[in-house]
Amino acid sequence: PVSPQLADSEFSPVFRLLTIFAYGTYADYLAEAANLPPLTEAQKNKLRHLSVVTLAAKIKCIPYSVLLEQLQLKNVRQLEDLVIEAVYADVLRGSLDQRNQRLEVDYSIGRDIRREELSTITRTLQEWCQGCEVVLSGIEEQVSRANQHKEQQLALKQQIESEVANLKKTIKVTTAAAAAATSQDPEQHLTELREPAPGTNQRQTSKKTSKAKGLRGSAKIWSKSN
Repeated sequence: PVSPQLADSEFSPVFRLLTIFAYGTYADYLAEAANLPPLTEAQKNKLRHLSVVTLAAKIKCIPYSVLLEQLQLKNVRQLEDLVIEAVYADVLRGSLDQRNQRLEVDYSIGRDIRREELSTITRTLQEWCQGCEVVLSGIEEQVSRANQHKEQQLALKQQIESEVANLKKTIKVTTAAAAAATSQDPEQHLTELREPAPGTNQRQTSKKTSKAKGLRGSAKIWSKSN
């Protein structure tokens, strides 16, 4: 880190140039170029790369027109070559949309932070933490509701299974009782088969007897005639 004491010394122009490389942009350098040490082409391109990083922190799709103005480049070809060079240096990652004339940034390195920006960063982090707590509270509530619903469903399932089991037992007992009530004693059944039923069997017996007598009588008549 550069000592702030250089700001009030004979090296103040160098100190200011270092702060531009740390926090500023190429446009900031051009605004104070008369009071600052001159830059080589490599230093200019390095500061241009950092300027693209600063823009990427604010805009993820940077129009070519903004880049040409901020980097003071003459044409799109120089701009695209500069961006490609920054990508190869791993300063940023993204793609050049030539059709829509813009740079789409996916990732860029971070730059140094000024002391006066610390309060803003702290406030942003606090807001982010509060947002995380709200989201966490919502997730915990959803988990609690899900657990309650699961317990209710489990209790309902157990109740249904119990009712089904009781119903099966009732049906089994009822079926057994009905079978016992309608079943007959095997010995009684055989007795009924052996003993003829009153009325019908007597008639059949008398009919057989009369037939037998008739046959005998006819036999006698047949013998007499002979």
